[in-house]
Amino acid sequence: MGSDTLMGTAQRRLAPEDDTVVSSTARPGPGARTRQQVPYRPLWVEEPAKRYRMPDPVRTSAVRAVIIIAVTLIQAMVAFLCTMAESWLAFPMVISSVASTVVATWSAVDVLVTRQVWSQRNGVVSEPSSTARALRRERRAARRQERAAEREQERIRRHGGNAGQLSHP
Repeated sequence: MGSDTLMGTAQRRLAPEDDTVVSSTARPGPGARTRQQVPYRPLWVEEPAKRYRMPDPVRTSAVRAVIIIAVTLIQAMVAFLCTMAESWLAFPMVISSVASTVVATWSAVDVLVTRQVWSQRNGVVSEPSSTARALRRERRAARRQERAAEREQERIRRHGGNAGQLSHP
């Protein structure tokens, strides 16, 4: 009974020979030992994420915003309680709560701005049909053509401008 976990009056333990849970009563009736096999069921089933993880800069600003907003809410509650208790600390707490509210609003807007900037710099959607990906592909092709044209001009300059001439004059 050392490794078994008690759940109410019944014990549940994993049967050693298979993945079924053996359930038995802790206090069986006189002369009756009842055992029944219950199929093993995991507590939860892993499902693939429907949304991808936030980019690092966006996640950083979101965590910062949550912490600032939590501190602001606590500060507002303390200011309210100090006001109700008619404490001398009420006025400084109310003033600092107003300032914290401004900072909390800024931090929430910072999350939105950071997310928008990241999206514009790194492409909106990571799919082959993405507009950003198509634009990058076009820019790469244009740069490749420019480099090829520069190499051709350099080759013509090295040969003295007489490319295609079979012999010297």
